Amino acid sequence: MKTVTSLSGGMSSAMCEVVAPADYLVFALVRSENPKTLYPDAKVRQMVSDRIGKDFIGTMEDDKIIYTMLDLEQYFGKYIKWVSGDTFESVCDYGGGWLPSALRRYCTTHMKIDPIVKWWAKELQMQPVEMSIGYRCTEGKRVKKMLNKLNKKGLQEHETSFGKHKDGPYKGKNKWETVEWRVPKFPLFERNIDKTDVRNYWKNKPVRFAQHNNCVGCFHRSPSLLKYMSENHENKYAAFIDLEQIGKGTFKKNISYQKITTLNFTGNLFAQDDEQEGCNSGFCGF
Repeated sequence: MKTVTSLSGGMSSAMCEVVAPADYLVFALVRSENPKTLYPDAKVRQMVSDRIGKDFIGTMEDDKIIYTMLDLEQYFGKYIKWVSGDTFESVCDYGGGWLPSALRRYCTTHMKIDPIVKWWAKELQMQPVEMSIGYRCTEGKRVKKMLNKLNKKGLQEHETSFGKHKDGPYKGKNKWETVEWRVPKFPLFERNIDKTDVRNYWKNKPVRFAQHNNCVGCFHRSPSLLKYMSENHENKYAAFIDLEQIGKGTFKKNISYQKITTLNFTGNLFAQDDEQEGCNSGFCGF
């Protein structure tokens, strides 16, 4: 069975490749079509477009994630396959206009997992793989939750579409199927590696990591951290405000992202938020 490390842009997912090198490295890029997210370097924008085979305007994540992937490729001395699904805005349209939230956590499925599954199906001819997940030794509950979702064969399943119906009553509509695609592995958890170990390893290494990975306006984040993001990633955060103005619902319950910009917080209230965010999928927050 081939092995895969899915790199999210965080230190922990990259640490998986350090302790348990895989046959393949893959990275799913979250794209946006909002001009407010425009990546500032035109040459790098074109390079990213060439790598993913799609037009790249900008990402909903910290721009530094692009350099993280380029640095990791040099550090590991291994090719990283970049994939990307539909844009954040298009994915919201698929949800009937309802924005992703704690109750509608479809964003990771569409923009992280599905593009990787489609790459896996083409590259590995739909043969199940072992995939490293960056859960650390303190995240036993997440490990257990993921293992409980495996089928009787010990495989994780994913529902996706590889094409459309060519005829019949569903002609032109997506043809859905469920695939058995991966066995999750937890190299950090199994080796008793915690967050401090991860940060100590990457200290002074020639890899640039963002202070906070995941999308700038990830709904898992607390209002205090989102306020911080609105001040330090003003244009990207504004793209999330735009989505709330045209979409249904809000990213967080009972408060809009525009309202969050008016709140006042004292002290470093978001210091531990990186421990709390994430959707247990094995792609975001590690």
